[in-house]
Amino acid sequence: MKPTVLVFTHSAGFRHSYISTAVEVLTKLGERTGLFDVYATEDCRELSEDKLREFSCFVFLTTGEPPIEESSKKTIIELIKGGRGFVGVHNAADTFYNFKEYGEMLGGYFHSHPWTQEVYVIVEDNIHPSTKHLPSRFKVVEEIYTFKDWDPSRTHTLIRLDNSSVDLSKGTRSDHYYALAWCHGYGSGRIFYTGFGHFTKLWREKWFQKHLLGGILWSLRLEDQLE
Repeated sequence: MKPTVLVFTHSAGFRHSYISTAVEVLTKLGERTGLFDVYATEDCRELSEDKLREFSCFVFLTTGEPPIEESSKKTIIELIKGGRGFVGVHNAADTFYNFKEYGEMLGGYFHSHPWTQEVYVIVEDNIHPSTKHLPSRFKVVEEIYTFKDWDPSRTHTLIRLDNSSVDLSKGTRSDHYYALAWCHGYGSGRIFYTGFGHFTKLWREKWFQKHLLGGILWSLRLEDQLE
């Protein structure tokens, strides 16, 4: 039986315009590869403890504090620790500030977005399934997030900002290290986060779709199935 991926789109804060496109793209990625099914919802009432156990990976496109039952929040963390996957996209870092286990699982929280412009980024890991198709350095128009409670020693950076392409005086970190995608283990689970995705147009680009697909398959431990 194929694994089912939950795509959770509840916006308790700012609602990004890309969400409907994202659901379409992620659903088609599952259909095209035949490797997973997608179940998308923004209804917090659907995230009961029993329902959550049906999913092998959780993809969050959320903001703010979605009104999920406390028991369901704990179940999500327990399931990930037990071996399920988690994929956070862009604003998934701008959510659940009052649920500290979430931030610990993800690796940090959104701090600010000082640069919304064309930037250059550097691929730190060129063998990970989410990045192996990418050049070592490329340009992209994006709303660049910086993060708080984020430490490079607690995760594995996949892509980072090329600092030469921005006005660093607007930055928020004393070390000027701005990761844009990362991954790590959490208990027995796998966590993948990408800061890309703010603009709807990006979801139509092949490189970004491959980036997401690689992250999802890696979190599902299906990376060997990647074309």
